[in-house]
Amino acid sequence: MTRIRLLGLLVLAITVMSCSHHSTGPSASTTTSSAPASATSTRPPVAPVTGPKLPPFIPSAAVGANCQYPPSADAASKSAAKPQNGKIATEPAMVGLTIVTNQGRIGLQLANNESPCTVNSFVTLAQKSFFDNTECHRLTTARALSVLQCGDPKGDGTGGPGYQFVNEFPTDQYPPGEPALQVPVVYPRGTLAMANAGPGTNGSQFFMVYRDSLLPPNYTIFGTINDAGLAVIDKIAAAGVAGGKDDGQPATEVTITSARRD
Repeated sequence: MTRIRLLGLLVLAITVMSCSHHSTGPSASTTTSSAPASATSTRPPVAPVTGPKLPPFIPSAAVGANCQYPPSADAASKSAAKPQNGKIATEPAMVGLTIVTNQGRIGLQLANNESPCTVNSFVTLAQKSFFDNTECHRLTTARALSVLQCGDPKGDGTGGPGYQFVNEFPTDQYPPGEPALQVPVVYPRGTLAMANAGPGTNGSQFFMVYRDSLLPPNYTIFGTINDAGLAVIDKIAAAGVAGGKDDGQPATEVTITSARRD
């Protein structure tokens, strides 16, 4: 089983990948400089991170030209409709989708013009109720990594839809093997991106950035979160991580009740 996690700035030398095929997100356990606070304590202000910006999106004929969703090593954790293979239209440029949780509604704008293969998969899963009644199983509160991770029906970071697909923006803005792919860039507050366990292992797990975070550009960005949705995530983050850690299950349970295209 492969646990999907995201890597933080100070663990880049380790690896983005986990031991198997589970989706991983950024790893934040070594990025905090303060002692863990309890879920009910008042956390001190966090200094903003600094780093290179994301590359600009430069469209090409390859974007959406041949989306492929081969089977993953692990079977689907929940019955899932596989998205169609082949050419995916990049219009409309943006697609609205709303995630309803027990903590509030999170509105998304999906960047279909930049990451159409990812948007195609995400919308297909959402429309087929794949995300319904699943938990957002991971919250990170470290300075360099501040995300809420969701999309795993198993709720432990190892689940997925039974298929996988390759990265899109910003990874596709670099030549393969480019050293800059290992250099952290700022994923801004409000970013919606895919978690993965290494190249070509995107599945159903995704993360929402509620504070600027540093990550190598190996995590597909496929949309943004609206202000009301960020307020919901801020509330979840303010309650902290269970056990007073900076990476783990949210202290406040977060359950997705539905996710549907607007």
